[in-house]
Amino acid sequence: MSENDHLDAALQYHSGTKHSYQSLRMHPYTLDWENKPLLFKIYPTLEVTRLPRDFHETGRPALSAIADVSAPVEAEAIPDLETLAQLLFFSAGVIRSKKHAQGESFFRAAACTGALYEIELYVVCTDLPGRAVPGVKNPPGLAAGVYHFGAAEFGLRQLRSGDFRQALVQATGSDSSVAHAPVTIICTGTYWRNAWKYHSRTYRHFGWDNGTILANLLAMSAASNLPAKVVAGFVDSEVNSLLGLDTRREVAFSLVPIGHTKAAPAASPEITSLELPIVPYSESEVEYPAMRKMHEASLLDSAAEVAAWRGQTPAHDFPAPKETTTGLQPLDDSRIPADSIEQVISRRGSTRKFARDPLTKPQLSTLLDRATRGIPADFLDPLASHLNDLYLIVNNVLGLAPGTYVYHWEQKELELLKSGDFRDKAGYLGLEQQLPADAAVDIFFLADLKSILQRYGNRGYRAVQLEAGILGGKLYLAAYAQRLGATGLTFYDDDVVSFFSPHARGKSAIFLVALGRSAAKLV
Repeated sequence: MSENDHLDAALQYHSGTKHSYQSLRMHPYTLDWENKPLLFKIYPTLEVTRLPRDFHETGRPALSAIADVSAPVEAEAIPDLETLAQLLFFSAGVIRSKKHAQGESFFRAAACTGALYEIELYVVCTDLPGRAVPGVKNPPGLAAGVYHFGAAEFGLRQLRSGDFRQALVQATGSDSSVAHAPVTIICTGTYWRNAWKYHSRTYRHFGWDNGTILANLLAMSAASNLPAKVVAGFVDSEVNSLLGLDTRREVAFSLVPIGHTKAAPAASPEITSLELPIVPYSESEVEYPAMRKMHEASLLDSAAEVAAWRGQTPAHDFPAPKETTTGLQPLDDSRIPADSIEQVISRRGSTRKFARDPLTKPQLSTLLDRATRGIPADFLDPLASHLNDLYLIVNNVLGLAPGTYVYHWEQKELELLKSGDFRDKAGYLGLEQQLPADAAVDIFFLADLKSILQRYGNRGYRAVQLEAGILGGKLYLAAYAQRLGATGLTFYDDDVVSFFSPHARGKSAIFLVALGRSAAKLV
């Protein structure tokens, strides 16, 4: 039996990192501002290759790109350097910055807990062409290699020269999408950068914050007519070695093969040890053993173990909808805002204050419909399957009675569980914050964690948090596409489950997204 099959590890971690009314008062969070970590990973000895910024807008409406689930293709679909730059920029780039008395704040393309941006991106690719320009012969492209994406400089630093895609094919148990992808983007989690504020709970945030980046990346790939897939099953040690990671501080979390090429990659060059210095994040780092123990318990050690890990999503034992249901009424195509996915990502933020103005039922329906059309991922088969269930507190939605609801994915219906005004309760459940109390609707993600772990082992904990982050990221984008606001929040775990019980009995609280009209004007 592998470590991944010792399921107590994930259950103990989840239980040990729960928030409660008592725990927050017994262990209040304090921040050492003098030791705040650097928000960017920098290799000081490696030269930066600046990426082009002259993007050609895709023109794809955001609500269409969000809902698109890329199907596998057989034709060649190889991104050029400019397209790769565009994917990176709108997934994890610095969209804007703001100077203030304490320095400068950087706003990235995807939402992140505490704006600490602990997810790093790497690129493994074959030779990529430059974009054809009239009058320019052989425009510069990108040589095959392994690269780190530097968000601060908007550039790439080459860690290895040569085509190492076959190393990823082996690490993923010959996943076909990886085998035929000209580019694979690897996402890693950096412990300390998030743990500075959130301590051991950071491992949950790896999934949330990686997921919002992936929501952007999947939408941008769809808008660029490139197939993309989330791969969470891989031999960890092989991917970590390829990137030269110090696994005490940073670990690979997900892979995203992008594009398609018919030819399979040749054997990779030898993977030698990389001992590249990086600029220290802080003067000192505090270790939180619980999150590292959780990660190590979810490792996959061989291609055979990876292959066995994949497969059908566990059966979803969900009560059939009762008579108190209402069907969704999403906006039809003629009424969908035409703003492109790039425009929406560029203006997206995290709402700091909601007005108590209502949403309409078609707006909420569009949010749910576009976010839940499916995610191309190796832990979800078929695409329509899911790990998280969505429970709602509706505070102010025209055409929908205030109360609590559960969403039925397959039927596209909302079932009323309890009528009433639960604004104050929503605020309490969201860690006694005003945001969920003021929001028009709060969407809680709950999951049958025990059945997920029985199917996927401890690595199922990564999968369920990652799916929640992707769904949350889609809700963010769908909200801002309709000129609404959104924000991700944390919660009192067991109180959330109790509140939605008996329907939610036996489940675990995973994530929370509050939605509504921002009190600030959206431009």
